[in-house]
Amino acid sequence: MNNKAHLFLVTLALTAAACLLVSSWIGTLLSVETVAADNKQKAETSNASLPETVVEARGRAQLLHEMIHGSLQVMHRDFFREDEGLKIPSRSLDDVFLELASKHQVKVRWLAVDAEPMNVEHKPRDDFENNAVKALKSGKTDFDTIEGESFRFAGLIRLPSQCLKCHVPRRTNNKERAAAVTITMPLKLKKQP
Repeated sequence: MNNKAHLFLVTLALTAAACLLVSSWIGTLLSVETVAADNKQKAETSNASLPETVVEARGRAQLLHEMIHGSLQVMHRDFFREDEGLKIPSRSLDDVFLELASKHQVKVRWLAVDAEPMNVEHKPRDDFENNAVKALKSGKTDFDTIEGESFRFAGLIRLPSQCLKCHVPRRTNNKERAAAVTITMPLKLKKQP
């Protein structure tokens, strides 16, 4: 092969490599811009879906509470068998709570009311949770407040007599007890002009 042909092939190879490199950079830039745009759109969509009023937040929290309470009762009834070594339903719902926090900025956690906590993490952590426990022990079915830009809700979870062998092992009666679930969600506050 003569020098001109060799030079031509080297130039062609270098040009192809440069084109691939530039194409890769453009793809990376477009990918970064697409990811940034997607993240911005997700943040705007997430913020747009935040409740604007306490009434709206309370309604969402009550609906979410009822879904959690009902699911827990049905899962305990239909799937949990103490002697089979299965994961308890509340632990399965913890995975759902992680998704709610990650995708919707809604924090949910279990709260002991008038039974022994099944986990030390279920003890009240702050003034809201201590006040919620007092309210629920007094006979209320829910308790809520606004803290900063967040709506906080605590809803009663019934512990009927069949639940007491685990939740109140040293009981002297089969009186129904209670736990709770707390729900914290951000409010989209309207800016004052």
